[in-house]
Amino acid sequence: METFLGLLIPFAGTTLGAAGVFFLKETPGGRIQKLLFGFAAGVMMAASVWSLLIPSMTMSEHMGTWAFVPAVLGFIAGVAFLLIMDRLFPVPADEDAKVTQRLLWAVTLHNLPEGMAVGVAFAGAAAKNDGLACAGAFALAVGIAVQNIPEGTIISMPMKSTGVSRGRAFLIGVLSGAIEPVGAVGAILLSRFAVPVLPYLLAFSAGAMICVTVSDLIPEASEANTQNLGVISFTLGFLVMMTLDVVLG
Repeated sequence: METFLGLLIPFAGTTLGAAGVFFLKETPGGRIQKLLFGFAAGVMMAASVWSLLIPSMTMSEHMGTWAFVPAVLGFIAGVAFLLIMDRLFPVPADEDAKVTQRLLWAVTLHNLPEGMAVGVAFAGAAAKNDGLACAGAFALAVGIAVQNIPEGTIISMPMKSTGVSRGRAFLIGVLSGAIEPVGAVGAILLSRFAVPVLPYLLAFSAGAMICVTVSDLIPEASEANTQNLGVISFTLGFLVMMTLDVVLG
């Protein structure tokens, strides 16, 4: 039961963040919408570095000088995946709807390896039958949950800004995090196989997130008449996510 509750903690963070959509009294547009995209870009850029790429290389330290290889290969694969998805699946004609759809893709992909990391931590604690390791697994789950709050928000808020109802925007934000407990359970069941590929999956998610950030979010947030607002909101999002990642480990 403790493990089950621990696996749900990160999902709860995403759900809490997605609930932010209910605090919007009206559908934002113009400058507010650009601020949301800029904040989302900052959050995703910082998460890609501190939540995904750095842990990917840390997990590969046993490779010595070649510890960067899983991060490089996974990152390239993540960018290629997003580019292929653009070719295979049609995107909405509305530019804002297109951006939010790709944002949803990227955040959902990012949640999978984070869920797996939590699952591996709990699997290791169970194998050692160590209370200290279990406490560490819970700490990791709580840390990821707090980091997931702004990620849930950057899904539901832009969805609402494109005309989606509050309830549906909230549901989509929640579903973006539902992959985390699925990944955690899968990692526990297949922990022997999950651990070696986790660095590649973390970097894969980073590549997908940065691809969306560079190709969609930054251009949307930095149009000529909102460029300064875009820079400010990007900086705020980056600092918030970087602080959460560093403080929570």
